[in-house]
Amino acid sequence: VSRSIGDAYLKRPEFSFDPSFPKFHLSDPIRRPVLSAEPSICSRVLQPNDKFVIFASDGLWEHMTNQEAAEIVHSNPRTGIARRLLQTALNEAARKREMRYKDLLKVEKGIRRFFHDDITVVVIFIDHELQKQNVNVPELSIKGFIDTVGPSKFSSFQEME
Repeated sequence: VSRSIGDAYLKRPEFSFDPSFPKFHLSDPIRRPVLSAEPSICSRVLQPNDKFVIFASDGLWEHMTNQEAAEIVHSNPRTGIARRLLQTALNEAARKREMRYKDLLKVEKGIRRFFHDDITVVVIFIDHELQKQNVNVPELSIKGFIDTVGPSKFSSFQEME
């Protein structure tokens, strides 16, 4: 079982799409879930040379390696770095479809799924000097959401269990 947020058609047979959605249609119905929304968690002790952590959905990693992403973050200004990673991934997605980036951006959002997966990127920079000084840094919480389609039919899995 692999892990995923979304892709409900691979978690429960009643959410499988009909053949008019070829990318999301399974010719044989699933008998048990092949995906789970339960996260895979790993941890490591931060080292003095650790400078940042990149959290990203698989949409980013389909178009670049860990090393490529790390090099982009390491060699560019902090401001807008998550957007730079996103743009790099979208450039690569466009290239794979023999398109230009600006043409990919013109594709309607509902159709874009056929060109690339959703991409979410968060980059956290680690300041070891602040840790050493035991400086009190205020928490920052940002919640972002854009609903251009409406509520998802898959929003309440708890009711099914």
